[in-house]
Order: sequence, then C-alpha cells, then structure tokens
Amino acid sequence: MTYLVLDRLSKRYGDTTAVENLSLSVNQGEFISLLGPSGCGKTTTLQMIAGFVEVSSGRILLDGRDITHAKPASRGLGVVFQSYALFPHMTVRDNVAFGLRMRKVPQADLQQRVARVLKLVRLDLHADRYPRELSGGQRQRVALARALVIEPPVLLLDEPLSNLDANLREEMQYEIRRIQREVGITTLMVTHDQSEALSISDRVVVMQAGRITQVDAPYTLYEHPRTEFISGFVGKANLLPGERDSNGVVQASLHGQGDLTLSLRPEKIDLCPAGSGRLQGTLASRFFLGSQWLYGVSTSLGELCVVRRNDGGAPLAEGTAVGLDWDPALLRVLSHDEVPA
Repeated sequence: MTYLVLDRLSKRYGDTTAVENLSLSVNQGEFISLLGPSGCGKTTTLQMIAGFVEVSSGRILLDGRDITHAKPASRGLGVVFQSYALFPHMTVRDNVAFGLRMRKVPQADLQQRVARVLKLVRLDLHADRYPRELSGGQRQRVALARALVIEPPVLLLDEPLSNLDANLREEMQYEIRRIQREVGITTLMVTHDQSEALSISDRVVVMQAGRITQVDAPYTLYEHPRTEFISGFVGKANLLPGERDSNGVVQASLHGQGDLTLSLRPEKIDLCPAGSGRLQGTLASRFFLGSQWLYGVSTSLGELCVVRRNDGGAPLAEGTAVGLDWDPALLRVLSHDEVPA
C-alpha cells in the first residue's frame, strides 16, 4: 500500500535547482535508499520530507495527508542525522527519552517505551552510560533508538553510517535492516555508498543532478542498469561498443565500432588460455581484495576489468597473455541519456 508520496517535488535556490520534478511512491514498511554522488539532491530531498527545507513546488503526502508545508514537529517523523546529534551530558536512557519528554508522555509509559526500544537496539545493558563511553556503533544505535521511540510513521536516515570504520559500517548495515524489519517501519535512507544501498534496501532510487534516473530492486538495478552513469556508479562495469546482428541479437563489436554502448560486469568475464575466448589481452595489473582478485586486462577495446574469486591458488602474473570470454546474454544495452529531459 502506498504510504508516502513525493509528487513532482522541486527545490530551487535562486537560479540553482537542487531537486527537479521528483516523483516517488513508497509503500508502507518499505526500505528505500536514495543513492547518488555528492550534490545530486538526495539529502535535500530527505530534508524536504522532514520539513527542514521548504519545498519550492510539488507535494508531499503521508498516508493521504498533505504535509508539504507542515512544521517538522507536527510531521512526527523520526530522523537520524549523520552526526547522531546526541546530548553529551545525558545518559543513553535520557537521550532516548528526550523526545517523549518533549511530548509530555506519562512517566510510566515513557519508561516502558524507552526500555523496549533499548532492548530492540541491544543497548539495554548500557542505559546509564554517556555517549563518550560508547563505541561509534553504539552511539549510532542510540540515535536510532531515539528516533524510533516516538513511534514515527516514517524513519529518515541521513548517511547514518558514514562516520564508522569499514568493518563496523558493514555490521551496522545489517543491524539497521534487522531493526527496520522487526519494527516494520517505512524507511528512507540517504547514502552515496552503492554496496550499502544494494545490501539492505527493498528498492534503490538512483539520483543524478537533482533527478531520479532509475528506481528498482537492488538485483534488477545491478543487473539491468539503464544508463552509462548508473552502470558505472552502481558497481564496476566495462563499457563495450556493440551492435545487433541480422537476427536482432546484441553482441559486442570486437573491431571497436558499433552504434550501441554495452555494459559487462567484471565478474561476468571468464579468463581463459591465450588464443581462446572472444577477445585476446595481456594482464596489465592485479589487486588483491581478500575474497577476490581484481585484474586489469589490456585489449584492443581498451583495458577491461575482470574479477575472479580467490580460490586459494596463485594469481596470474602481470604480463600474462590471456583470452577473455563471456555469455552474450549478459551484455546490457545502455542509454546515453544519463539525465532525463
């Protein structure tokens, strides 16, 4: 069921347009990520939903109610900021209870709700600690608990994991998803990290230059990017010239010319002995990624990126002649129109 609707939403600052004619329908209980590079308008969109930034044109509907010009407090939305914005002089319990106290929730109800949400985020044993006594991940969970305890209709997350180190960031991705599913709350998260968006979202909204360029489930977005920009931004991609044969089947143009631009993911390319495969090349570089090897292969079509699983064997040496092969069905035709008119 559609719960949150952004209807032709725009934000202009003088002659500069930050968000233009953006429309999106979000289902109740859905986890949506707004993904895009810095300056694409994703944070501005989130701030308009929260009420922190005034809408230039368009509407925001929440459960059928027009909240376009409502004050932030009257919207009742839960917001987790990039900086967490915790009160350093308050304990974990008091930080979480702050919003309820501002709403004059009766003390007995307040204590029950705070206890319940602290258990949900696994901080019930740290309720009397102060933010300075917590790890980065724990502080992030306090901020999440404070947003959830008011029982908001929508949870807004603004780059919530950007201040965490790589290992903790990955751990907290799944923690946020666990909590979101357990509560069943409609959630919008802003991120520039494609792996973060793909791993925990029901749908991903890719933004570029203030507009939406594609909205899809993570798997569909990765396997079927519409444009060159999306193909390169959401994961790694090799761009190849292409054409259609007499039967209309798409194929790579190994002579280097074609009227199509094709995307081929690095893990979809097989390395085979020199002289075999569809294309010949020489290993130009290699990078060890732990579970994978990332190879750069020089070919007549330019340098192609190939990802191979680390099977425990010795890697290929730089300078090795190799063949490259792939299933033509894995080639994706891309549009050159990166931003819709």
